[in-house]
Amino acid sequence: MRTFACGSPRRYCMKVFLTQEGKVPVAPAGVGLFFEDLNYALDGGLYAELLENRNFEATDVHGEWDRYVVSQDGGYAWAPYPSAERVAMKIKTDRPLFPENPHYMRVEAQAGAGIANKAYDGVFLPAGMGCTVSFYARSYDYKGRVRVGVYAGESPVFEKRIKLKADGNWHRYSFKAKAKRAAEGASFRFLLEQAGSVHVDAFSLLPESAVLGVFRRDLVELMKALHPGFLRFPGGCVVEGNSLANRYLWKDSIGQSERRKHNWNRWAVHATGPENNFRSPYSHYGQTLGIGYFEYFRLCEYLGAKPLPVVSVGIACQYMSTEFVPLGDPELETYIQEALDVVEFANGGTDTVWGKVRAEMGHPDPFGLEYLGVGNEQWEASPKQKDGVERPNEFYKRFELFEKRIHEKYPDIKIIGTVGPTVDTETHKSAWKWTRENLEKNPDFVYCADEHFYVSPEWMYSHADVYDGYPRTGKVYAGEYACHVPGSGAALFNSPQSNCWEGALAEAAFMTGMERNADVVVMKSFAPLFARLGYTQWCPDLIWFDGKSAYGSASYYVQLLYSAYTGDVSFKVKTDDGRVYASATEQGGTVYVKLVNAGSEEVTAEVEADFDFGALTRIIRMEGDLKDYNTIDEPTKLSPQEIAPTAPASLTLPPHSFSVLVFRK
Repeated sequence: MRTFACGSPRRYCMKVFLTQEGKVPVAPAGVGLFFEDLNYALDGGLYAELLENRNFEATDVHGEWDRYVVSQDGGYAWAPYPSAERVAMKIKTDRPLFPENPHYMRVEAQAGAGIANKAYDGVFLPAGMGCTVSFYARSYDYKGRVRVGVYAGESPVFEKRIKLKADGNWHRYSFKAKAKRAAEGASFRFLLEQAGSVHVDAFSLLPESAVLGVFRRDLVELMKALHPGFLRFPGGCVVEGNSLANRYLWKDSIGQSERRKHNWNRWAVHATGPENNFRSPYSHYGQTLGIGYFEYFRLCEYLGAKPLPVVSVGIACQYMSTEFVPLGDPELETYIQEALDVVEFANGGTDTVWGKVRAEMGHPDPFGLEYLGVGNEQWEASPKQKDGVERPNEFYKRFELFEKRIHEKYPDIKIIGTVGPTVDTETHKSAWKWTRENLEKNPDFVYCADEHFYVSPEWMYSHADVYDGYPRTGKVYAGEYACHVPGSGAALFNSPQSNCWEGALAEAAFMTGMERNADVVVMKSFAPLFARLGYTQWCPDLIWFDGKSAYGSASYYVQLLYSAYTGDVSFKVKTDDGRVYASATEQGGTVYVKLVNAGSEEVTAEVEADFDFGALTRIIRMEGDLKDYNTIDEPTKLSPQEIAPTAPASLTLPPHSFSVLVFRK
């Protein structure tokens, strides 16, 4: 037995004991990421496109439960330049560029005038940054040139003069440019050098730094640093939609970018009510689908993460709608086929319908899909329909139908089930009972069931051992979880302070229980992943960003320590101090011990085991005031720090700290 001694007596001295008895394997790819287009995470975020409403398909959406008004507002984010007196803008639909996105703009301007795009908070380009600009234009009789570029005030960051073809047909124009100076809050403009009118559509401004040509680099690199084992996409409630017509249609997200049909975002109507006339500040939040399923799968390859797409089961978001496709309705076959076709798109040979589409998009080899999420966070219910009659959505039966059909064709696919949006509730207990009954009849019914919980620090501390008592029949995917600290801004918009250390520390403590029970909790992902400052509907979030920079929250670094310092076997761990939470894993002779001191007093720890776990070689620690949080100006205020071991002296755990101890034989 190897002991790490406390040394001189302290007021608080406690023991951590590791035992090989009852150790369990740690599933590979256990810590992953969940991406949902929420908080402008895609358009305006991960999608490197710098222009807003680039294709004039924006909608203005408002309303309440089951009643939404969707109005076309194609001119959103565009304005006449330099003034309305010199420019007339009109959205048109006759003879469109593509029928999938039929709206375009007619620009009639005096010489030197045109249109400008607000680009969220303005265009940011570092000096010397190269970019690609493209657009479509149609001219009937305008034979002059146009000037296209980015401008800081009246000074061009770059610009290009282009002569249009005046033949009455749509033509694509593209050029590369380099920023002559740094630009922040700059304006993208399309200007006519002579008086006249032209039609324009499908603008694009992409920086050359974009990963795989479409992903914002700093956000991707923050994702990659987490060593994600999997990436769940595209949601979330976005999968379900506020109505079935509004759900995510993955087939609309592939093929030529300009032909991907625009969809309004379910989060455009989040938190609407009488106090804001049922219209949120984000009523124009939409999905251009410039990043779709093909790009998501390629991103997984880049990250080294397994893809986990989620498909609809024909039930709209149960928090926002009563709509569902009845179980016996032939329309449900469409949803089943969408699920089957996802697998074919990812894994099918080039001789299959959707495998051929994948190959034509540039990826002839299969993506190697293993996981498929069936439904997001549905539960068995009988909602009252618009005619006043309650009807059961029969979620359990419909899921069984999906599972049967998917496994008949693809027996090796690991289906991720769901046990609803809450824990410790009757729907949660009922869903687990149903899941386990099916697993007893068919061990491949689901690989694991998705649990979601957004809870207080007190809940996380008091439930850190909850998985100790879970039945070993039925594995868990903790697909959406985060600690919401009362009074921290967690219920407010645009609140990075919601990611305070108090919440992240509680998450670290709760995750010790997940890690100790790695045979039950086989997958986990914090949620949400991204939040753009000034465009946020939900917090806390893992990564915050603006147009210029990005940073990880305290919760981000907690996730990093769990993903970077883990093994392939997890030991049972006991402590004799209720304020200290612990877990331990091993891989190749290296033992990682995680210790969370949730108390307000310093603790001296003594680590013991019934096996030789080596000598302490490293300590990685996070600590801070409970109300501290990271910001754009202080992005690493709360982040891991290397602490020099002082063995055989005592190991001190500061109050409100999270430490990772690395032992090597």
